[in-house]
Amino acid sequence: MSTLGRILMVEDDPRDVELTLTALDEYNLANEVIVTRNGEEALDYLYCRGDFATRSSDNPAVMLLDLKLPKVDGLEVLQQIKSDEKLKMIPVVVLTSSHEEKDMVASYRLGVNAYVVKPVDFHEFVNAIKELGIFWAVINEPPPGSAKKH
Repeated sequence: MSTLGRILMVEDDPRDVELTLTALDEYNLANEVIVTRNGEEALDYLYCRGDFATRSSDNPAVMLLDLKLPKVDGLEVLQQIKSDEKLKMIPVVVLTSSHEEKDMVASYRLGVNAYVVKPVDFHEFVNAIKELGIFWAVINEPPPGSAKKH
């Protein structure tokens, strides 16, 4: 593996954050994972404002987005990203506990790249994250302007 993409994770559940980071780390699937805990913080990161005003401006190689978020919900974050010329090419994977068809339909209408329902079982969750990480951080070629580390 030569280069791995930066992953932006938008998740408010500390257990899911920990499981995801553990799975990615265990399989060496990311050089850098940025964790934001709500939709507003994710948008601040993407637009280099607030606490993220001094970050490098390259986009993440993939964004893992929960839908049920405080402050700004995931669908609103997705809508803003996909309607912005500088951000719309970021691959977005919705990673949610929602089995609701309306959430899935809304996500795809807004241009999500994948919709994954979080498995409840610990081992299934870790395996799902491993497979997502392998595809999005290793196999997939991110759009130009995405952060890659050597």
